[in-house]
Amino acid sequence: MATSVSIRDLSLSFGAVTVLKDLNLDIADGEFLVLLGSSGCGKSTLLNCIAGLLEVSEGQIFIKGRNVTWEEPKDRGIGMVFQSYALYPQMTVEKNLSFGLQVAGVPKPEISKRIARAAQILQIEPLLKRKPAELSGGQRQRVAIGRALVRDVDVFLFDEPLSNLDAKLRSELRVEIKRLHQSLKNTMIYVTHDQIEALTLADRIAIMKNGVIQQLDDPITIYNRPKNLFVAGFIGSPSMNFLRGELVDQGGKIKFLTNGVSFSLDGYTPVEPLKAGRKVILGLRPEHAKVDGDIKDEDVHQAVVDIEEPMGADNLLWLRLADHTISVRIAGARRYSPGTKLRLGFDISLASLFDATTEDRI
Repeated sequence: MATSVSIRDLSLSFGAVTVLKDLNLDIADGEFLVLLGSSGCGKSTLLNCIAGLLEVSEGQIFIKGRNVTWEEPKDRGIGMVFQSYALYPQMTVEKNLSFGLQVAGVPKPEISKRIARAAQILQIEPLLKRKPAELSGGQRQRVAIGRALVRDVDVFLFDEPLSNLDAKLRSELRVEIKRLHQSLKNTMIYVTHDQIEALTLADRIAIMKNGVIQQLDDPITIYNRPKNLFVAGFIGSPSMNFLRGELVDQGGKIKFLTNGVSFSLDGYTPVEPLKAGRKVILGLRPEHAKVDGDIKDEDVHQAVVDIEEPMGADNLLWLRLADHTISVRIAGARRYSPGTKLRLGFDISLASLFDATTEDRI
């Protein structure tokens, strides 16, 4: 597949502080790539470098095979949607959409055509004569997206566009953005700190930490086979359970041992051969646990309910096992009061094992 955006050996420093270092990234034509990470990881900085809003220290940026490293933002063939709507309050929605095109000298018939198309796609046709003050937050963000859309560009950049909206609106607009991408098939690069947005929207996710991409993969792979401890802990809500221990040989089989309790590793697919004596961290997702009657052939452990959190469709249990606190997600109809003893098992084929020193997957 053709490459839409290519980043080569990109570095950016602010004085003595290096924000991005030797970063390489290829984004395919029509791909929806999400840059995911906590505040300060460099994701918005990278997006601003692609947009031309920040001058890079080293490296090159290519869009559609053209070196745009030193080009002005307006000449890069991009449309950008920011966290703040940044609409002109005195202008109607229609004027907000057309203003940039008028400045660029686009003919009036073409402007009308582009506005009509964007308004139809984003379902804002009834809002064209209103001013921003008369719109809800979700409607304003649709207009902001529409302003990028009318530019008719190859690459769209989104910088946390939903973070100012309430949970219900975020969910609704997330669906709209996904539908927009399926309709347009343009390249979209989307920055967020919200893992749900990343998992639901992305073709691929680039998880960043301290200006470095920790893992670049599709959402299913990142969720099921995180490359390191940071990725494993960042993706998933509630977070993955981590048990520190070591690999031991019991009866000719390599098992995981923590505080006197051993876990079979039958069914786990390691990256490299497992050897006894190695200090490791076992990662178990709450939703991969089974309790009481659900357990069939897995290792069975005795655990005690510490706290129960009913969440409607789900029920989150916090259990005590081998001096560890473990979270387990079960069906909401099943209730367990604190102090209840129950049988606990995990699907080890879905577990993750990390080296205790390097924190890389093994």
